[in-house]
Amino acid sequence: MLMTGAQILMECLLEQEVDTVFGFPGGTIMHVYDELLNYPAIHHILTAHEQGACHAADGYARSTGRVGVCFATSGPGATNLVTGIATAYMDSSPVVCISCNVSLSLLGKDSFQEVDITGVTMPITKCNYLVRDVGDLADTVREAFAIARSGRPGPVLIDIPRNVTQDMADYTPLARDGHGKVGRLGQLMKRSSQNFRAAEPDYRDIDILVDMIRAAQRPMVICGGGVVRSRADRELETFANRIDAPVGITVMGAGGFRGLNPLATGLVGMHGSQASNMAVDACDLLIAVGCRFSDRVALRPRSFARNAKVVQIDIDRSEINKNVETDHHIVGDAKRVLALLNERLEQMDHAKWKEYVFSYKTQTEYDEAADHMTPGQVLDAIARIVPNYTIFATDVGQHQMWAIQHLHFEYCGQLVTSGGYGTMGFGLGAAIGAQVGNPEMPVVLITGDGSFRMNLNELSTVQYYGLPIIVVLFNNGTLGMVRQWQTLSCNGRHSQTTLDRGPDFVKLADAYGIKGFRVTDVTELEAALTEAFVARVPAVIDCAIDIDEMVRPMVGGGSHITRFMVD
Repeated sequence: MLMTGAQILMECLLEQEVDTVFGFPGGTIMHVYDELLNYPAIHHILTAHEQGACHAADGYARSTGRVGVCFATSGPGATNLVTGIATAYMDSSPVVCISCNVSLSLLGKDSFQEVDITGVTMPITKCNYLVRDVGDLADTVREAFAIARSGRPGPVLIDIPRNVTQDMADYTPLARDGHGKVGRLGQLMKRSSQNFRAAEPDYRDIDILVDMIRAAQRPMVICGGGVVRSRADRELETFANRIDAPVGITVMGAGGFRGLNPLATGLVGMHGSQASNMAVDACDLLIAVGCRFSDRVALRPRSFARNAKVVQIDIDRSEINKNVETDHHIVGDAKRVLALLNERLEQMDHAKWKEYVFSYKTQTEYDEAADHMTPGQVLDAIARIVPNYTIFATDVGQHQMWAIQHLHFEYCGQLVTSGGYGTMGFGLGAAIGAQVGNPEMPVVLITGDGSFRMNLNELSTVQYYGLPIIVVLFNNGTLGMVRQWQTLSCNGRHSQTTLDRGPDFVKLADAYGIKGFRVTDVTELEAALTEAFVARVPAVIDCAIDIDEMVRPMVGGGSHITRFMVD
């Protein structure tokens, strides 16, 4: 069939079972948007800004396990995606970003709204493409999706010059058999998937780890983001229960191991619980699953798990021994590796070891306050009111750590947060993507006044599409995490972190046509949450928090994991 590049792109999106695209139009991508009108099966969400579109595609991907897709025009439209792409890259989220550039004849001439977006994004994508020939477009799109979703997932960018969207080429659809499986014409996509798929784990490595586990008296497991990405939560729970080992959870691992499992010790690392950090320091075998030992987990790599043999299980060979030297490692997908281990392991009992670990606190206890709400009170109220299957998105800062410490995530994709890149302003776009991808699920955004003001323009998207997202705003009038560091490390000198300025978030919500609540105690908060959830409408709930409230515990960067600055 002879088709334009824009038609071929749409057909390929349907091949990849794309049902939603987030984006913002412009001159060079105009023909793609024109063709979009002919494809009602692809639902388009018009965001207020391209960064919001990329975050939304990311939130969609994290919460559904599918590939998220976003559109942007050339120049500033494409560069507005960059923060979102970097966020997805650091957290291994499968997103395909499709931008359109100026026509080939104008490339390299500093044309209006021209930018070398493939050059800009090369360090922050798994792969990117500049499609110079319309005849290559279909295969490029298929390969891009295969790369984004396979192996260690990540973002891929396709840049299509404007003339390529108008040029004509023969398009051959992927043949499918009666069961919906790709036939012979789909071999390119299959081959691409195989090129980037994790190899089958070495069974000898599996057997070595089995022997190490049997010999251990004090085993400890760390659940990392790789467990969530591979949807290996059931396999990990079976594994931990079988070897009877405590499980510490990283920021990106939240939901990979049930927070209410009796073996869960809570967050591990810089803001890790006493139980998690003390267990890491005292264990004799540490098994990290899908964890890259970032500087927020292994704060001082040389002394991290100093009494243990360290085992790392990761899909990406380049992560092995990158930050922490291991005694043994297994390269492979977490779900597959854990399944193989579970086949070989018998039930174990480490009662005395668990008694030691759980003699320490797994969660911070915040004091009651007479004149304001504490973070613990706010989060306890949320946990009481919202269903336990609610999806939570967060921005970045104190509120993020409080949420991960206090809310017990029960399944993969329940928490959507920026861990590796720490992107303030990520939350609202991500919440939009999570809500669009899971329309029957409640979605709550937990944010702070510093982060929220960065991308609050996406409230227009929430209102227009009637997305029943509940925004719970921790309003302490400061850039709280930076202020906390200034208090502890700069002798209490607070430079440019006080937010004694607008907006009035309740009035702002009203300006966008969204219900706003200002709450000062738990009773008012519970009433606001209940009203919003019963009505299934978007809402912004402004919660007053003390300016000097801190995230506890806290270990300083570069310090030994049990050396708490704040406890």
